[in-house]
Amino acid sequence: MNNTIYLRRASKLMIEPSEGLQQQLPKKVLATALKNIESLGFTFSNELMQAMRKLPKEQFEALYQQLVKDLKVMVGAHVEYKPMYAGFPQQVMGEDEAELYLNAVFHYLTHLTLDDFDPSAATTGVRSPLLEQRKLKVIDLGSKQAFLKLIRQLVEAKGSISDTDKKDIKCVLKHVDPSDVEIILPPEIPFKENVGFVVAVLLKYELASMERIGSYFKTASDVLRLAVSWSEGDVSLATASPFRKFKRRERRLLLSLLEQCCSITEDMLRYKDRWIRLGEILHPSEYKLRFPRSQEAFDILRNDKPFTTFNGSVELAFQYRNVWSLIDLLSQRPGEFARKLDHLLRITEDEAYVLLAFGEVAAQVSTPVLLQVRQHFAQRNDSQELRVFFPKGNVAKAFGIPNKLPEINEAVCQEVVQLCEQALITRFADLPVLGKTYIDERLQHYLVPFSQRSASKALRTIVRGSRIPMGEGDTIRFFSWWKEGEVDGVPTGRVDIDLSAVMYDENWNYVEHISYTNLRSVKYKAVHSGDIVTAPYGASEFIDLHMPSIVNYGGRYVVTTLHSFTSHPYCNLPECFAGWMMRKKPGSGEIYEPSTVENKVDLTADTQIAIPVILDLVERTMIWTDLALTRYPDYNNVEGNQKGIVLMGKAMTTLRKPDLYDLFMLHAKARGQLVDTKEQADTIYAVDEGMTPYDIEQIMAEYLA
Repeated sequence: MNNTIYLRRASKLMIEPSEGLQQQLPKKVLATALKNIESLGFTFSNELMQAMRKLPKEQFEALYQQLVKDLKVMVGAHVEYKPMYAGFPQQVMGEDEAELYLNAVFHYLTHLTLDDFDPSAATTGVRSPLLEQRKLKVIDLGSKQAFLKLIRQLVEAKGSISDTDKKDIKCVLKHVDPSDVEIILPPEIPFKENVGFVVAVLLKYELASMERIGSYFKTASDVLRLAVSWSEGDVSLATASPFRKFKRRERRLLLSLLEQCCSITEDMLRYKDRWIRLGEILHPSEYKLRFPRSQEAFDILRNDKPFTTFNGSVELAFQYRNVWSLIDLLSQRPGEFARKLDHLLRITEDEAYVLLAFGEVAAQVSTPVLLQVRQHFAQRNDSQELRVFFPKGNVAKAFGIPNKLPEINEAVCQEVVQLCEQALITRFADLPVLGKTYIDERLQHYLVPFSQRSASKALRTIVRGSRIPMGEGDTIRFFSWWKEGEVDGVPTGRVDIDLSAVMYDENWNYVEHISYTNLRSVKYKAVHSGDIVTAPYGASEFIDLHMPSIVNYGGRYVVTTLHSFTSHPYCNLPECFAGWMMRKKPGSGEIYEPSTVENKVDLTADTQIAIPVILDLVERTMIWTDLALTRYPDYNNVEGNQKGIVLMGKAMTTLRKPDLYDLFMLHAKARGQLVDTKEQADTIYAVDEGMTPYDIEQIMAEYLA
């Protein structure tokens, strides 16, 4: 199981050397294995090949069988693809319009499965072999220590982690050797959500003690998150979750953790109703002599006794524009000062005093917040149509609102930028020396991973809003696959997921769409494989887009969408995923060729419309979105969601967030010496070498310190 996680996260395998003298694995066996995984788009590094050759044949075969199984899942090759038109794309491009219409009517009226559907035009002839040379993804040799360090980096991330990350941590801790727990657990878990989740897992598998976990809890909200996570609820606290019944010893543990925290009453008032419900389960009055501070706090909450809070004082000061009181209050909590700095500067003419006060506490603000404040003020007065927000919670959503912020003096904005940079460089200077450092300018297109809470599981995960160069070829082929059946014993019934692509010009004016309502374009080369309306054994749809012909017609942006026509949330399906391949010649090879898969994304959000990526055909980049839209009540196809899609498209293509180039540049200024080429460098930050944008675990753990 650990190798499955290691392979997916780092493209590495751990090889346990066999004891005693063993005959080397025959070269023919290894060569055959390499040839087989090459068809999936992968190969071994030389170091891994040498380690493989030292394995007994039986051990190698067991490792290889699991490897192939894992690789197939990673690229989506573990299922069968049978589109409605088996001769896609030529069959749809050359089919008579009337025939397409009659096929569709027959298909929809009968709701037959693919095995039943056999229109007369479904003969395909012989496909030519795939002659395109693909750049294979290299699987390298890893180690147990490096794997445990990777899991530790997830635990000590400075931002939220995804559901996939949590499942991996949970799986590793479930099977870990008790002696390795200390390697995985850092002295501090910086991100509060991770504290609740990790400690709940430790408690579940009896790996926790008060001595081991006590230092992780600093606030009452930390304890609340533990109670929520222990109850399988939303540890982000974005939504209220029911609590399970805790055993007596579990109640004592929660109350003892709460008792040691500071300012518990004020913090508990932030989630007053939830604490009251939790108190009904914990029965703090039974332990009032042992935990008097906790009992007093619960008494204040339950009986609505007066209590002055910090946030209440800040709100009152903002209401009366009392800048001096705000400076005094916010200086006590530097993180809040940073978050409210823009608001404070907008209501005062004494900007110099505000900046002086912020400069005195900037060193106490967390790195993620400083980076975001720096970016905000660096572009504060730039003309921008929308402001984009990613709400806290588990669903991959974004909101775009009109940008109506009044301007702030540019000199003031630049002063804030300088204060943030100075604090960051001073902080980074205490980290290990980098030596000669090379930073790839292409990293400007990749964003810093502050929050991965709702990131989907993917072949290669990247931060939302990042721009990825397209692979070689003029045609991009999108694919989707889903299955109906049972989830937690409940039948799904008929499931219909529609794959669509909407084209827009450079100003986001609608050009055309390709979907089940429009299988092919008469304006440029774009074609849909046909609408599958039920999937008892799994179903797939494809779309081919010939990019030069779309650009020549005036198209620029393509928004790919998946709509649940039958209103099933993706989280309630046995399996659903989408991805894309790059093709030079659409008609060559099989419809689905694993080696050409650029990426594959699992769709598991509690939503019915997904937007995996947006294409910028002029710049030949893919904007990683991994987002969701709420279904419009009167529409269930792509045409009915134009307003929402355009808003989302504009928001994501104009997104302005801190990028990895700036982050690594700050580190280089603090603890390295910049050089012009990789050959001169001791440390490399690049898109495809050294530290890359895909090393999210390490970036979140070590570069946002």
